[in-house]
Amino acid sequence: MTFRDISVRRLLTVAGGLVALVVTLVVALRWGGGVLGRTIAGLPDPGPVAAWGLPLTRAAADVCGLLCAGWCVTAAFLLPGSGETGRHGAGQLLGPAGYRLLRRAGWWAVGWAVAAVALLPLTLSDLLGRPLTGVTFAGVRSLAWSVAQGQSAVVQAALALVVAIASRVVLTRTGAAVIALLACAALVPPALTGHSAGAGNHQLAVTSLAVHIVGAALWVGGLAALLVLRGERVLAVAARGYSCLAAGCWIAVATSGVANAAVRLGGLDQLWMSRYGLLVLGKSAALVVAGVFGAVHRRQTLPALDAGRPGAFRRLAAGELILFTATVGLAVALSRTPTPVPSNPVETDPVTDLLGFTAPPPLTAVRVFWPPLLDAFFLAVVVLAAAGYLTGVWRLYRAGHRWPVARTASWLGGLALLAAFTVSGLARYAYVLFSVHMAQHLVLAMLVPILLVGGAPATLALRALRPPRDPRIRGARDWLLLVLHSRALRVLSHPVVALAIYVVSLYGLYFSDLLGVLMRYHVGHLAMLVHFVLSGYLFFWVLIGVDPGRRPVAAPVLVLVHFASMAFHAFLGVALMQSRTVIAPDWYGSVHPAWAGSLLADQHVGAGLAWGFGEIPAVAILLLLVVRWIRADEREQRRLDRAADRAEASGEDDELARYNAFLRAAAEAAERG
Repeated sequence: MTFRDISVRRLLTVAGGLVALVVTLVVALRWGGGVLGRTIAGLPDPGPVAAWGLPLTRAAADVCGLLCAGWCVTAAFLLPGSGETGRHGAGQLLGPAGYRLLRRAGWWAVGWAVAAVALLPLTLSDLLGRPLTGVTFAGVRSLAWSVAQGQSAVVQAALALVVAIASRVVLTRTGAAVIALLACAALVPPALTGHSAGAGNHQLAVTSLAVHIVGAALWVGGLAALLVLRGERVLAVAARGYSCLAAGCWIAVATSGVANAAVRLGGLDQLWMSRYGLLVLGKSAALVVAGVFGAVHRRQTLPALDAGRPGAFRRLAAGELILFTATVGLAVALSRTPTPVPSNPVETDPVTDLLGFTAPPPLTAVRVFWPPLLDAFFLAVVVLAAAGYLTGVWRLYRAGHRWPVARTASWLGGLALLAAFTVSGLARYAYVLFSVHMAQHLVLAMLVPILLVGGAPATLALRALRPPRDPRIRGARDWLLLVLHSRALRVLSHPVVALAIYVVSLYGLYFSDLLGVLMRYHVGHLAMLVHFVLSGYLFFWVLIGVDPGRRPVAAPVLVLVHFASMAFHAFLGVALMQSRTVIAPDWYGSVHPAWAGSLLADQHVGAGLAWGFGEIPAVAILLLLVVRWIRADEREQRRLDRAADRAEASGEDDELARYNAFLRAAAEAAERG
């Protein structure tokens, strides 16, 4: 096959994808009600330009984002490196294919930023029901800074511009990995607005939609990246890695899609009784067909590709990509189609609007656990972390190696606690009661990290992860080693730095307005809980961790650092107990239930928990550090004794013997003097 034949096939694929995208989008919008095509008397009408321009521009932004993120991920993680390092040891350089792909991804990022900015006037026209010619610059500026839809478009455009600029200057694989993460992050802002953000359970809806978007981007964009690669050998190597990635993306897209649809449909019967549900069924059918494409790839076209016959793979991938573009059009139409569960109901409850769920009734022993508050993020983290850990243990067992049962129990116990305090019924009350929030904070920042650190996940991963087939590909184990030996981790693992991150965030959260701001936004609340776990994990990993990468620190220093953390915790509890100022009054004043008593009394209960409960695990860690200190001294003494015995038996001199001789000579000189 000549290069000209490949170019013609690429043009046909692009043309077919564009036709499929536009036709599917137009038909789904008209049939689903996303665009009525007529003016209703008495209702504001933005006109046909905004009515059709908004979804078409959204589709253009989505396509550019999918391709940009997928190409960046492929360049960073799926393609071989050059084997050379940059100046001053900057890291392994990108290979030729990765270099070209990253530069092309930069152009998609430019188009992505332009489309995101173009969404601003179209969105304002749609919100106001005013023709595009009546939109003013002041209105667009107000939308960009004050309204969620405008803010998400601005953030997305800014991140896309950063990706576009960085893709022109980055040469290393590590830098490409950072760009890929930024591109994936830029996909998320639209998930924070629209149907999901207004759903009755945005803890499940928003996170599941974000997972859905990122999974689809890596799936679709990665496939498009394979079709533009040159060279059969490079294509075969990348396709093998992409096959594993696509399988994971299919699972992520399917599960997150089911969760998101369940929130917005409200009932199973709405699947066939509403037009929104029928569009969901159409999208689900496309997902099943795409899964069949993937199975055919793994069974037939990948072996043919390894044998040097790429034609079948490219033909099937082109058809799959056209299916994907049609699905993108269907997804954009779904975002404009009215849902059975209204995103903006006529009669709203202010507390429900703030929480994302109805105000919880009085706390009982049963309601601590049921009904749960399903958060897709933490639910996915717990399931994936448990499955990955057990898979590693099973691999070691099959290879004839044993892994300590205590470490497995510690890891699973930490995940169970994480789930109990983030997705159970207790998580509902952590939104409305400061005392429950403080209990959640203490468990996530102390008990959960201690148990997770005891599981030694990095050690297990280094022993269980398999190297890639091609040594030029940087596999998961290589990336893990890179992180463990990085300069950033060496700085973070300094005891003083880890202590500062652990303690300063406590005082910054509770002695400022930060808590109220974070609680008001789902992403902010999610980031706060993740910070609790990560800062606690870093601190206790520095103190008692066994995984590689820790900075070697003498046991007495660790004991002093831990004493300092205990003192800071105790002072925080005492300060909160004596305070007469309500923390985050705007938030808790709006959501605090009447049955819970006064805000200040509940705050003092939380302060008592911070003062008393926090010391229990702290004392346990202190005892462990002291025991390790004693054992380290005993080991050192035994080593010195063995060295002295060997020196005495062989008649050779050693350091201890010389030191003892020095002491004897000093004593004799003192006696003579």
